[in-house]
Amino acid sequence: MSTDDGTGFEPATGDGPPPPETAERRAGSLRTAYEGMLQIRRLTNTEHADPEAVPAPWEVHRTVRAVALALEAAGIPPSALDASGARVALGYRVSPAGSPGSVRVEWLGPSGSGAAQDEEEALPRCAEVLRRLGWTALLYRGPRRRRFLEVEAPAGPSGGG
Repeated sequence: MSTDDGTGFEPATGDGPPPPETAERRAGSLRTAYEGMLQIRRLTNTEHADPEAVPAPWEVHRTVRAVALALEAAGIPPSALDASGARVALGYRVSPAGSPGSVRVEWLGPSGSGAAQDEEEALPRCAEVLRRLGWTALLYRGPRRRRFLEVEAPAGPSGGG
């Protein structure tokens, strides 16, 4: 999963700056990375009836990256930070959760963006995308009644539950 300039494609986690490349160039790189992920699934999940519906081992070991790739490829917007660390975009944020192989997905935005109100519709949409790709996504309510998803690969010896 590399780009034309030889660097690896990095899906937006919501904790970095807005992507530096043009939307068209980013869309092409994103499509290539997502198709690469599906191809890896087809090659490594041969014991499953639908290999594309189960996270591949590399995804389980790089869960933040894999979940961010799935969300961005589904057209869900990522949040972003400016150089001072202030949130400048409304969207998802993927970060490591408490347990290994588990990530947290939040819906964040700049002050006054309505993120707290939008999360009620946005997070279930994120969960639906991730579940279709074989992830376990559970919705929780945290401090100040803010919702978040906890996402992990399905349990079971083969990752298929």
